[in-house]
Amino acid sequence: MQLDIRYGEHPEDVKGYDTKTLRDHFLFETVFVPDEIVLGYTHADRVVFGGAAPVAKNLRLEGGKDFGSAVFLDRRELGIICIAGAGSIHADGTEYPMKKGDGLYIGKGVKEVAFALADKNKPPRFYLASAPAHTSYPTVFIPIEKANPRKLGEAASVNVRTIYQYVHPAVCQSCQLVMGMTVLEEGSVWNTMPCHTHERRMEVYFYFDMKPETVVFHLHGQPGETRHLAMRNEQAVISPSWSIHSGVGTGAYTFIWAMAGENQTFDDMDTIRTGDLR
Repeated sequence: MQLDIRYGEHPEDVKGYDTKTLRDHFLFETVFVPDEIVLGYTHADRVVFGGAAPVAKNLRLEGGKDFGSAVFLDRRELGIICIAGAGSIHADGTEYPMKKGDGLYIGKGVKEVAFALADKNKPPRFYLASAPAHTSYPTVFIPIEKANPRKLGEAASVNVRTIYQYVHPAVCQSCQLVMGMTVLEEGSVWNTMPCHTHERRMEVYFYFDMKPETVVFHLHGQPGETRHLAMRNEQAVISPSWSIHSGVGTGAYTFIWAMAGENQTFDDMDTIRTGDLR
C-alpha cells in the first residue's frame, strides 16, 4: 500500500504559493497503480482517499501505524465507488459484485476488506473515501440505480448535471462521511457555478472519464484570492473548508466528491456571487 500524507494549510499562507507549491500541497496526480492500493491522508478532518486497482491479484485494505490500528476500519468508515471495469469487494466474508457506477458503504468495525477483479480483460478501479467514525452502521450496497439523484443547473449557464448521492442520509446511515458522483450533461462544463464554500466541511474531488486532451481547471482559494489547478484524468484534489468548490472543463468529465466535517447537510454551503470572485 502507498500512502501520501498531507498537512493542513492556513489560507493566508496559501496566498503566497506558486503553482508548483499549490500542486504539491493539494493535488494527487496518481490515484491508481496496477495491483496497488494508493491512499492520500489529509489532516483536514483526517480524511483518507485513493484508489484500489486489482489486475493480477486481490488487494487487501490494511491499517498500520499511520492509522493507529492494525485494522483500517477500527475507528473509521469507508465509501467506495467503482469507476471502471467489474470486480467485487469482500467485507468480512460477504462478497459484493461491483460494476461501473456501483457504490458500497462499509461501517466502522469491519475487520477485512479486499478488492478483487471479475474479468482480467476489464480490471476494476475502485475509488475510496474514508473518515473517522464514532459508531458502527451496517454495510450497504448502493448500485447507481439506488443512489439518490438530484438534477441541477441550467443549459444557459452550461452546468446541467445530475448529482448521485451514495453515502448520504437519503440513502444510508454514516457517521460523518458524505460521498457521491456528479455527471455533467453533454455540452455542460461547470461542475458548480456560482461556486460556494462550506466552512463546516472539507471536500475531496476526484475527476475521471476524461479524454487525454481534456483539462479540468479546479478553482481553489478564498473567494477574494482565487487560484486554479489544471487537472487530468483520474486525479484528485483537496479542497479545504475555507476554499471555494468549483471547476470547469475543456471537455466531458465526471467527478466523485467526498466530504467530512461538522455535519451531513448537503445544502449547508455559502454561495459566492460570481461578481465577488477575485
